[in-house]
Amino acid sequence: MPSNYAISQFAKSRSIKGAIMGDTRSIHGFLVLAFLILLTAKFSHSADTLFPGQSIKDGGKLVSASQTFELGFFSPGSSRNRYVGIWYYKLSTKTVVWVANRESPVFDASGYLTIDGEGNLIILDGIGRSITIASNSGRTNLTVAALTDAGNLVLKEWSGGREGRVLWQSFDHPTDTLIPGMKMGLVGKENRILTSWRSSEDPAEGDFSVGIDPNGTRQFIIWRRRDVYWKSGVWNGMNFSSIPEMTRDYYIGFSYSPNWNGSSFSYSLNDSSKPVRTVMDVSGKIRQLAWVETSQEWVQFWAGPTNYSCEIPTSCGVNGLCNNYTSPACSCPYGFEPTSHVAWNSGDWSGGCVRREKLECGNGNGFTEMKRIKLPIFFSDTGVLSMDIDDCKAKCLLNCTCTAYASAHGNGTGCLLWFGDLLGLQDHYDGAQDLYVRLAASELNHAADNGSKRELWIIVVPTVAAVMLLLGVFLCYLRRRRLYLKAKNASSHELQLLETGTNGAVAYKASEALKDGGGQKAPDCTLFSFPTIAAATNNFSASNKLGEGGFGPVYKGMLEGHELAVKRLSRSSGQGLVEFKNEIALIANLQHRNLVRLLGYCIEGEEKLLIYEYMPNKSLDSYIFDPTKKAELDWTKRFHIIEGIAQGLLYLHKYSRVRVIHRDLKASNILLDSEMNPKISDFGMARIFGRNESQANTKRVVGTYGYMSPEYAMEGLFSEKSDVFSFGVLLLEILSGRKITSFRCQDKSPNLLGYAWELWIEKNILELMDPLLHDACHSEEFSRYIQVALLCVQGIAADRPTMSDVVCMLSNESISLQAPKRPIFSVGRTPDAAYMPADRREECTVNSLSVTALAGR
Repeated sequence: MPSNYAISQFAKSRSIKGAIMGDTRSIHGFLVLAFLILLTAKFSHSADTLFPGQSIKDGGKLVSASQTFELGFFSPGSSRNRYVGIWYYKLSTKTVVWVANRESPVFDASGYLTIDGEGNLIILDGIGRSITIASNSGRTNLTVAALTDAGNLVLKEWSGGREGRVLWQSFDHPTDTLIPGMKMGLVGKENRILTSWRSSEDPAEGDFSVGIDPNGTRQFIIWRRRDVYWKSGVWNGMNFSSIPEMTRDYYIGFSYSPNWNGSSFSYSLNDSSKPVRTVMDVSGKIRQLAWVETSQEWVQFWAGPTNYSCEIPTSCGVNGLCNNYTSPACSCPYGFEPTSHVAWNSGDWSGGCVRREKLECGNGNGFTEMKRIKLPIFFSDTGVLSMDIDDCKAKCLLNCTCTAYASAHGNGTGCLLWFGDLLGLQDHYDGAQDLYVRLAASELNHAADNGSKRELWIIVVPTVAAVMLLLGVFLCYLRRRRLYLKAKNASSHELQLLETGTNGAVAYKASEALKDGGGQKAPDCTLFSFPTIAAATNNFSASNKLGEGGFGPVYKGMLEGHELAVKRLSRSSGQGLVEFKNEIALIANLQHRNLVRLLGYCIEGEEKLLIYEYMPNKSLDSYIFDPTKKAELDWTKRFHIIEGIAQGLLYLHKYSRVRVIHRDLKASNILLDSEMNPKISDFGMARIFGRNESQANTKRVVGTYGYMSPEYAMEGLFSEKSDVFSFGVLLLEILSGRKITSFRCQDKSPNLLGYAWELWIEKNILELMDPLLHDACHSEEFSRYIQVALLCVQGIAADRPTMSDVVCMLSNESISLQAPKRPIFSVGRTPDAAYMPADRREECTVNSLSVTALAGR
């Protein structure tokens, strides 16, 4: 096949003038030239340049000169659609960094890439459809397309056998990936952002995008359907304020060189032979990855936002203050109150906070100082103003719409202004600054803002403290007397136990453990009257019944426009007052996005009711074990559920006010809200652990067979590792879509643990995968999560990881995992189906062994 260089030299050797004068040799030369061009157009090639008249058919490719990047047609995952993309040439894993036709796929292998008569780079398919990739913006119709060693597809002028100026380049039109040499932000009139794929098999634009803040604040913002979802914090010359771990040696083994140019951001590496990339993925996270040659895999060294709820600015709504280290995480700053108290108390903080008193221009407004706060997202379009903090205050005060101000650099220089509601406030944050929030005159304590009145504080504070102390003692006396009289006159002995907590060991322990450092008891949940709940549930109508568990029936209710779930203790239930009190004492004081929220309770005569937030999607078992409904749980949703359950357990074990062992974690006790977020429920069997307590023993073993750890089921010993075992079982169920307590004899295993272990030993673990996940799940990820599950269900409790370890293993693919040991409960107790007569090989279960508890609940 003739080379492009030979063609160009042949063209130069024949003049058009000779052809016009009848030079038959020249005419013959042009015919030969035309034949050569047509000949080359029929073949695909692996050069780095596409010339006029040439095409790249499906299966052909362009390869950059240094063989770093490759361009061609590909299909993502199991999709049959064909796309033109750019990926790394030498890597063992095809990693696509750019997609030309992400919104317009070719539906078969008939497509080819070419340059049309007007110099545009286009894709043509078998049905005659033309998809324009790059438009020729020059005056010439003769153009060429070249793939550079940086991974940039460039459309250039072609004149006299030489490449001219650049007319278009793929670096100006990024998709979901940023690689060294690319720029993000405003470059000329182009606003370059990264937009996630719609799914792992569809590169069309998804819900999430990331780019430079258009307000000129030198920070990244992630948008979710155009709403602000996360921000990186302002770039200070070394790192972003929300990513304090970013330094010049941020890349392990790499030299990192960030560059700001006007409103754009880019980075480069001194060693370009080590591939790195930044990806906006389908889950809404920015992931930064580096290729490790020794292990032949991409290693993630940072991802944001993290799993902490405060990383998402909208977690607490507008004007809400978020704190990852408190429970609940959201509160309203001074001078503000929840927009909806009912929604706020139910754990729904998305509505945010509103001012108690509206601002009135020129009516004595002032500012209150919020110390060490992560600054909100939105501020003045004018950017950083060159003035000190006093002038900044005066400028904000003069503008009636200005709601807050702060120092731009945290040292009293520069000025940032906010207008309207504040979004993304966060307390106890590294690298935070002081923020001054505008309040109405009636909300301000002028003594705190006036240095001339400091002496008054010396007198007022001790006096007020003494009065408050006396008032506290008096109120404490009244409360004790009220409780005593109420207990004395109560018709039900159970009500006395619930309120005093002095006649039940469990209630007493919970009451004592839930005291804070100052010795004050934590706030109790709301006590509802029985008529109120009866009216909310339409007198416990059968049409309102959601289901029934060991506690009793559960009803849907409506109170003040908010949906509720009401658990009504059945008289025939094995559970009683102990579990009822335990649930109230524990869950009322535990607040986390992955724990179900207890709104209140009711006890009246023989009636005992627990009132929860309503979960419209019911429990997890209603999805993963239903042949029809589990199709709604794709790989992304299942991982989201797994991650949420792990975060909830981690909170119980490590970050809650008291350390809690759930003891009954199973699929039916995981509830799903409207967005399929998991919520751990049913704390009737939970136990509080002291901070220095590692293990406890009980003579009353409760829980569900299959989910109970060996040491708990056989010896009554339980600890955090008991919950870890249950989580491992639950993880296997979610990934496989099979129940732990029901199994086929012909599978040669007594239960799911045994089956998973056999497949692991045989290195055939993908056989365990739910068939619905085969088309969407990456085999490496699935194998890794199964390995985590098997580590959680190891027979010896000490061998199992903690929930902190589990969360790290699930979220960080760079962590190497240990080889699991055989689960104790994987040993079979049934005859091998291979030796059973054919007429006896039938489905059998261990459901007869699946009981709620070994002792009465």
